[in-house]
Amino acid sequence: MTAFIAAPDLLKNRTILVTGASQGLGRSAAIAYARHGATVILLGRSVRKLEQVYDEILAIGGPQPAIFPMDLAAASDADFSAMAQAIGYQLGRLDGILHCAAAFETLAPQALESVEGWSKLFKVNAAAPAAINRACTNYLEASDHASVILVGETHGHEPVAYWGGFAVSKAALEAYFKVQADEWAETPMRINLLIPGPINSPQRAKTHPGEAKDILPQLDDLLPNLLYLMGQESADIRGKVFHGSSRVPA
Repeated sequence: MTAFIAAPDLLKNRTILVTGASQGLGRSAAIAYARHGATVILLGRSVRKLEQVYDEILAIGGPQPAIFPMDLAAASDADFSAMAQAIGYQLGRLDGILHCAAAFETLAPQALESVEGWSKLFKVNAAAPAAINRACTNYLEASDHASVILVGETHGHEPVAYWGGFAVSKAALEAYFKVQADEWAETPMRINLLIPGPINSPQRAKTHPGEAKDILPQLDDLLPNLLYLMGQESADIRGKVFHGSSRVPA
């Protein structure tokens, strides 16, 4: 299937929260959403990096974004509730969430992993997306076609040796996705999962440092899917898994 071509005003008057917006896929998606008319809420740990994305969005003529610094590994339910309340107070609406934030340490055998390391991975990769969705449900319900996109990972979908807590936490995210999709089946909200596959990203550079980056798919190759799943054209698509740049649900 050919790549989705988004209309310039696909996301006009929409407000979208992007986690992990300071770099990698989150940054690319935030800029793409703004380019297509969305007011983007940039969530990440580094204020400096978020400010750089903020400036990039203004430079392309996108709507003025909002910055929300947050360390997902340290955040509590109260923090997520306060974030949702701030979104409601400052922006008045929320039409979509793209969950790109992820924690990754290193590839290692099980014998070298720890409870502390697994706890952080589970907190950021599985618990935080679920908590953010919970905190924002009232605003999503008020939107006419709210869309939530989770970014999964190949080794969470098919775990293999040495991916340890990262693979298990991403598998937990996929299990959460199925639960949430089922619970939202009769609501205006929809949730889908995108598994990027091998792609030229900061995380890939950690796991495959010697790999030639120019032979990999690039971050921008995923943008048509991320635009499609966030826009109204996919309003009837829910509970589906997408792989890479293919628009065919698995």
